[in-house]
Amino acid sequence: MKFRTMKRGMRVLGIAESFTKGSMFSKLAGIVMRRDLIIDGMIFGNVTIEGDDATQSILSMYRSLKRNDINCIMLDGIVISMYNIIDGKELEENTKIPVIVVTFEESEGLEGAIRHHFSNSSEAEMKVELYRKIGQRDKIRLWTGKNLFVRYWGISSEDAYTIINFFTLQGSVPEPIRIAKLAARASIRRQ
Repeated sequence: MKFRTMKRGMRVLGIAESFTKGSMFSKLAGIVMRRDLIIDGMIFGNVTIEGDDATQSILSMYRSLKRNDINCIMLDGIVISMYNIIDGKELEENTKIPVIVVTFEESEGLEGAIRHHFSNSSEAEMKVELYRKIGQRDKIRLWTGKNLFVRYWGISSEDAYTIINFFTLQGSVPEPIRIAKLAARASIRRQ
């Protein structure tokens, strides 16, 4: 099926996290944003710091919205909450919509950091295996001149590039991610 990036009513679910030092959980915020940059919905969820529940938490958030008009999920990173790794392919397969993951910095990878962080070698190896499964990132240059690093499932690289540019007003942070970050931070401040 061809993804229609030019669809006027396109909606993206942008998801970002925030947590405080010493917390057991990280707060996820999801923002549904239309292509015209109007916010059209919001949802919150939790993931366990150092856990393995990020993919299921995001699926639960998506399903809780009970919407059939979301065309794409856009995530702020694929390794969140101190090595809670999101399985982008599983998200795409279970939601039947494309998934785009954006990151903002070059990196040699996280395998060494994962092994260093987890004292239990079997847990570390399980996380390293999941990390390897997510694959490499593509570097793209936005219309703003800034670079991003992206992974995507269920969509072509050209369509992922187009969607990210549609939703980026300035700099390098797409608006659904920027607003989701603000919402996640605000939600942990009131706790």
